Order: sequence, then structure tokens, then C-alpha cells
Amino acid sequence: MKVSTIGASVLVVLTVLLVSRCVAAEPQTHSAANHPPSRSGPAALPTPTGSASGSFNRTDIAWLQLMIPMTEQAVRLLELAPGKTSNPGIKRFAVENVADRRTTLRKLRDLLRRSGVPESNEHEGHDIPGMVIPDDFAALKRADGAAFDRLFTKDAREYLTQSVLVAKSEQKSGADRDTRAFAAALEKTHGGQLTRLEP
Repeated sequence: MKVSTIGASVLVVLTVLLVSRCVAAEPQTHSAANHPPSRSGPAALPTPTGSASGSFNRTDIAWLQLMIPMTEQAVRLLELAPGKTSNPGIKRFAVENVADRRTTLRKLRDLLRRSGVPESNEHEGHDIPGMVIPDDFAALKRADGAAFDRLFTKDAREYLTQSVLVAKSEQKSGADRDTRAFAAALEKTHGGQLTRLEP
């Protein structure tokens, strides 16, 4: 997982640009670590095509296409914890939140289906803020005890922090009322969950 140390307001702007370019790029040639400025203007995002698509804009689609894989990986992270940790607080956190993450994933997919844009993982293989990547899972599976707890907490905090930041961006720039409302709910829920994790 890519660690970001820049300020929150700058990160929101960069994340929106990152999402736009990732959605437009071919996975075989694209790396999230290398985002050169576009010389031909803003990247083209998928255009909603469904019958209910009139209320969705490109920010809505980009947010949904980012949050779906981020949430899928968060589910995997939470599922891994109970069998690896001996920390009762981390075990409780994982067990209590995995069902919430599965519900979140269903809602995100429902919204994307309503937009008329087919689901596809535009960010597969990208090391972007908030995404738990294969290298992270490999390290988690090798770790035990306090080492596992530190890695789990770091990855969970980065996911929650990034999801809060992009939820704010969706609320500001999205067009679909239901998608913006769901982003607001996630911002509140994930912000509360952050307070339960040690720094």
C-alpha cells in the first residue's frame, strides 16, 4: 500500500486526478506510481449509459470504480485478522466491521449498476493510497503477533483514511444524490472506525 504524507486537501485533489487517469489508462501500461501530466487535457472517463444514468457524472463513476476494489481488499484484510492476531481489540474490530464492509460493497455495486457503467477493476495492480495490494497481503501472512497487528493497523488506517478523503471529494463534486448520500454515510462511519484503531 502506498503511504502518503502530503496534506489532506492536496491529497484529495491528487486522488481525483489519479482516479481519472487510472480509469482511462490501459492496465498493461499504467502504473499508479507514474502519472505524467496529460498533454491532451483531462482523461476521458466512462460515460454512463443506463436508463437511470442521467443523474450520474464522471466523479460519481470514478469514485465508485475506486471504492469497489478498495473495499474488496478491505474485506480480505478484515477476514484475515481473526486467524492471525492474538489481540482481542483487533479481533473484535475485524469481526464487527467485516459485515459492514460486505454491505458497503453491495451498495457500491448497486449504485454502479444503476449508473449503466459495467463493473471492471480499473485499478488492478496499481499501488495507490488506501489499496491493500498483494505485497501487503504477503507481508501480513508472513507476520505473527505484534508484527501482524502493526501491519494490520497500518493497512486498515490507510484504507479508512483514504476512503474518508475520497468520500469528501465525491460529496463535493458528484452529481447523483444517492451516491453522494452514501459517500457522506461512509465518511461518517469510516471516520468513527478510525478512532478505534491505535495510530
